[in-house]
Amino acid sequence: MSTQVGATVWAGEPREELRRRLQALGFDEVRFAAIEEVDGQGLRDWLAAGMQAEMAWMDRTAEKRIAPGLVLSEARSIIMLGVNYWREQLGESRSQSPGDPVAGELAPTIANPRWARYALHEDYHDTICPGLVAAGKILESFCGAQETDYRYYVDTGPVQERGWAARAGLGFLGKNGMLISRHYGNWLFLAGILTRISIAPDAPVRRKALPPQGAEPAGLLCGKCTRCSDACPTQAIPRPGVVDARRCISYQTIENKGIIPRELRVGIGDHVYGCDVCLEVCPWNRFAQAAHAVLLVAKTGIAELGLGELLELTPVRFAEVFRGTAIKRVKLIGLLRNACVVAGNVAASEGRGCRYLPPLVKLAAHESPVVRAHAVWAVWRVTGELTLLSAARAMETDVAVLAEYAAAD
Repeated sequence: MSTQVGATVWAGEPREELRRRLQALGFDEVRFAAIEEVDGQGLRDWLAAGMQAEMAWMDRTAEKRIAPGLVLSEARSIIMLGVNYWREQLGESRSQSPGDPVAGELAPTIANPRWARYALHEDYHDTICPGLVAAGKILESFCGAQETDYRYYVDTGPVQERGWAARAGLGFLGKNGMLISRHYGNWLFLAGILTRISIAPDAPVRRKALPPQGAEPAGLLCGKCTRCSDACPTQAIPRPGVVDARRCISYQTIENKGIIPRELRVGIGDHVYGCDVCLEVCPWNRFAQAAHAVLLVAKTGIAELGLGELLELTPVRFAEVFRGTAIKRVKLIGLLRNACVVAGNVAASEGRGCRYLPPLVKLAAHESPVVRAHAVWAVWRVTGELTLLSAARAMETDVAVLAEYAAAD
């Protein structure tokens, strides 16, 4: 460890100069928090309740998330960085009106399926990383750090970014479990740099003082508002600040690689990848600002993709359209599965005249049982029976797919 790093506390003008240099790299927010013991009971309770679903890495890294010193020994500070990704053209308004569909209701028709806003960019993990590399070089040249004196992550490591961002005053933890900024609303990517450099911490957003090791309560500046939990189509927010991944559309359409529970499919509505409902309805979005996009690259064309095109995606077309985006994580099978669910929802009122029936029938014979299962469900949703799939059913051997046929009988 560098002697200078361990002996110097960066405060006052030197700290502000460090902040300015980091902001110049394209980060919209740069805030500092001191590494200290934190109360990890909330995380432990969440894991014990099984709300992490199949995200086993959350269990494996729990203690590191609670004690950053297990990630970087002798870590003294964490630099929390925010990158705004709001773009007005990606949505009709900064927050939905009270009359918008909620709790699984569907608009009568849709032009195109809905994607999480962040997905309409090149993968932020890749585009923000060069900024973090440059930030590390600043810590070396300006603060005298060595490469071993810091470690950075952008939503990939065992760091509770939202909790540390709240401690650093970048925003507060909303009832939707998200970090809400008073300057950017709900639309910030978060990255963190653990470092052995001692940096004077910024003040958190608090109405009243909390115990030094106390956890910030969710909804600090939410007041009586419950729009996020009221609007969640699958009721995935059982209490303020707690999101049950097992019911969350984002989890089910992205992280879940298998069968989406039947009871949640209608609630997914027209969300083909991720979900922003609990973010979109938040009144704090009135402060959202257009992104500078220094560390972001918009990916054109995705939002314009029609459902029919998604149902007929080939491996070549999938690679062509989604190369370099976060959407590639779900792979072709995952996206076809999601498209089947959306088709079953948005076309249910069209019956046998539905334009999506031919590709759905074709997908009922797809090589992947995951795709076949959801195609069967979608055909049943659209027609109310499965006569069109008689040939596919006769050939079916997969237990999960057969369960879908049986559920429709």
